[in-house]
Amino acid sequence: MSAHFTDDDEGKRVVNANGDEIGMVKSVSGGTAHVDPDPGMTDSIKSKLGWGDRDEDTYPLDDDHVESISDDEVRLQRL
Repeated sequence: MSAHFTDDDEGKRVVNANGDEIGMVKSVSGGTAHVDPDPGMTDSIKSKLGWGDRDEDTYPLDDDHVESISDDEVRLQRL
């Protein structure tokens, strides 16, 4: 799916393919969602999302990783 993020997506939960919450959309800028990751998110998931070892408040979400967007959540593809 090619995600089309809008301001309406701010505040939505970001969940992995199993439905486990990994963060929340903090803001949308230029069609890119910026995610505030859950503190318990593992480094391996961060690495698969291309977030690596950066220590930032929010991280851009590559729309290639998005399976679907509903009224209350952004669901990621299986990584």
